[in-house]
Amino acid sequence: MRLRTVDKTEVKNKKVLVRVDFNVAMENGAIKDDFRIQRVVPTLRQLLTKRAKVILMTHFGRPQEARTEKERRGLGLKKVAQRLEKDIGHKVHFVSECVGERAQRAASALKSGEILLLENLRFHQEEERNDEVFASKLAALADIYVNEAFSVSHRAHASVSAITRFLPSYAGPEFAREARILHHAYMKPKMPLVMVMGGAKVETKAKLIKRFFNKADNILLGGIIANAVLQIQGIAIGRSKLDFSTTQKLKGLDWMSTKLHLPVDVVVAKEISESAWVKTVAVGNVKDDEIILDIGVDTVKLFSKIAATAGTIIWNGPLGYSELAPFAVGTTEFAKAVAVSKAFKIVGGGESVSILDKLHLSHTIDFISTGGGAMLEFLAGDPMPGIEALKNK
Repeated sequence: MRLRTVDKTEVKNKKVLVRVDFNVAMENGAIKDDFRIQRVVPTLRQLLTKRAKVILMTHFGRPQEARTEKERRGLGLKKVAQRLEKDIGHKVHFVSECVGERAQRAASALKSGEILLLENLRFHQEEERNDEVFASKLAALADIYVNEAFSVSHRAHASVSAITRFLPSYAGPEFAREARILHHAYMKPKMPLVMVMGGAKVETKAKLIKRFFNKADNILLGGIIANAVLQIQGIAIGRSKLDFSTTQKLKGLDWMSTKLHLPVDVVVAKEISESAWVKTVAVGNVKDDEIILDIGVDTVKLFSKIAATAGTIIWNGPLGYSELAPFAVGTTEFAKAVAVSKAFKIVGGGESVSILDKLHLSHTIDFISTGGGAMLEFLAGDPMPGIEALKNK
């Protein structure tokens, strides 16, 4: 996949508007994980070295769902600007608007080799509506547009799609790299190819499994999608969470195929809590009042054995309810097996990546996707507005 990138473009003294994804995890008012910031630091340094005037825009959280004005104000980006300044080792200017007079003045005052971060795009509902007028106001701040936010490019938003109608538009080097690696993973993976799907988002993962079904050598399923397939096969899953609206979309495949691997044993409890009494049972022995919350020891061994012989591993989503320690064991042990595999390893999805981080194993993964949802949709073959907009340039 070829996209026109900003690398060979003259940017000296030009205002370069860069769409980034700084929707970082926060805890008690502090940034918990700056992975997405760190990922674009090389691009920003490259632009600064070339004496560009760098203007950054990003969304953060969901201001439209804020219950109070204080909660909404808490989604401002001043702390993100401070963290970026620390990560990049360079002064970062901040303006409390993304469009309007203050934003215009701040952009106009920017000197070559300086960075400006605009306020949260989602403070304006027009962003998610892909509104052309809003996009034109953003575009008026700059001379060039660069998309360095692959993780949001499956959304037709103003700062991702509509804006490319108003400015010369390019992919950032990290954006292009992510698209290239994922494209290669589908077109020319090193075999055997192992797909590992867990977590939720059953509908998108169903599309992905269908697209890879004839290509993959092994498909390992955990989480809600495994529950759905078990039910399709007539196996009791108790009170386990199930996405009934998408179960029908899973019925078109050969779920008895030998390449498909479901849990053979599972960890169950009667409630989802840290103090819940848990036990491991064979699949098929789940009682009506029990909930499947993790894969069992035998399943971990089976999945780990398959991972050990893989040429390529594509993994998205935890294999259990990994938010709580009693149900994170299966995902944790499988992550350790993936880490020592000699396969080319691609991992996406916040919870999967978080587990790897906690285990200090992220360095063992060949490529970590910046966005689980975008990764799934790209691999499933769905057109992505952010990519389609750049293709037309």
